[in-house]
Amino acid sequence: MKVLSVASELYPLIKTGGLADVAGALPIALAAHGVETKTLIPGYPAVMKAVKKPKKVHEFEDILDERVILLEVKHEGLDLLILDCPPLYERSGGPYLDTQGRDYPDNWKRFAVLSKVGAEIAAGVLPSFKPELVHVHDWQGALVPVYMRYAEAPEVPSLLTIHNIAFQGQFGATLFPYLGLPGHAWHEALEYYGTISYLKSGLVTAHALSTVSPSYAEEILTPEFGMGLDGVIASRAADLYGIVNGIDAEIWDPSADPLLASKYSGTALKKRAGNRAAMVERFAFDGDDGPIFCVISRLTWQKGLDLLPDVIDEIVNAGGRLAILGSGESGIEAALQNAAAHHRGRVSMVLGYDEGLSHVMQAGSDIILVPSRFEPCGLTQLYALRYGCVPLVARTGGLADTIIDANEAALAAGVATGVQFAPVTVDALRRAIRRTLRLYSDHRLWSQMQKQGMKSEVSWNRSGATYADLYQRLVSKGL
Repeated sequence: MKVLSVASELYPLIKTGGLADVAGALPIALAAHGVETKTLIPGYPAVMKAVKKPKKVHEFEDILDERVILLEVKHEGLDLLILDCPPLYERSGGPYLDTQGRDYPDNWKRFAVLSKVGAEIAAGVLPSFKPELVHVHDWQGALVPVYMRYAEAPEVPSLLTIHNIAFQGQFGATLFPYLGLPGHAWHEALEYYGTISYLKSGLVTAHALSTVSPSYAEEILTPEFGMGLDGVIASRAADLYGIVNGIDAEIWDPSADPLLASKYSGTALKKRAGNRAAMVERFAFDGDDGPIFCVISRLTWQKGLDLLPDVIDEIVNAGGRLAILGSGESGIEAALQNAAAHHRGRVSMVLGYDEGLSHVMQAGSDIILVPSRFEPCGLTQLYALRYGCVPLVARTGGLADTIIDANEAALAAGVATGVQFAPVTVDALRRAIRRTLRLYSDHRLWSQMQKQGMKSEVSWNRSGATYADLYQRLVSKGL
């Protein structure tokens, strides 16, 4: 089966979050099931610099008033189609934000062009590649099924995956005439309370919808988690699937990870100590035996990290230490920096993101904190399981689906892999920290949880098979 994937970012070329990891890992997992995937991505500077000798396969003289060259290249096992359009994608900032952290004012056009080209490929503009299904990701690719619906071309099945419904691609209604769609598409697909919503348009036009965990698929049907689109999604409930994400088990392998200070496995947990020592040195921690907590995250309200400053004393007073890697909302950053200054040797923070350090933190910490208010899937806790770092997570979305809470029954059965808590409040988080510390004090139980987590199936093997099955069902419907 031939599949076109359309994504705005893709690991290892360009990444701001979990979408990139999925877009990069899923095609490789699908190959084992006879699925040939080509991924269409914008030609950001990082992408153009990284790929070697791309081949021009088509030139669009006028896509929404832009000249676009379509390049094809293989890169680290991935088959890529790249949009070479410097006026849209050659920017000094990130994929969506400028160097000052502001949305690019022409994001509406940048991702409309991406979607329009995706629809053209689906319609057969490339003689050498005619996809049998199109898989698009988040709002940035959500116009692909819209352009497909209103094109005079054979219909190809489409799947839209929602990685985070909080990001919807909303723009002013005055931009509609510039999207190259017929007038009736406004009310049939794009209009959302007087504005344009790219995500909403994809939700009503794609043949099927998926989210990145079964629990999140249920949650977004409710007003609390649907972010204003719960009614639209409820109308498509029969076409909604929840498929949990996986991770690249070759990149995230503590027995072979070149980024670690010391490699280890579930049968040689004592070798984790080398990574613990590296963390103590990197974060200038006191060198005692107390538990090391870590946070590797965007520092935002969604991630529940506004609660963290209020529980730091709980961790420190119990003899724990806390390492933080991330950036985000200025108020949260400032509060955590103040806590680090107040608790030198016990709390330390690295502002920003460092891929290598994140691996060492997973390998050297005892507990990772993931107190998200909502989490479609989450990958951080999957990395933690793989590395024997016990997750303490909020009971929501993919966190609830992937972590088995250390309640009495799970502990007795030897299947517990972490600690869940709810609701997402300071008091509930504080109680969860206390419960985690009690578990940590029992070496036998703690080691059992670590080893059970490391045995968890967190790769793309199962999820890849599930996606391949869904693809086959959509294609077999003969749309």
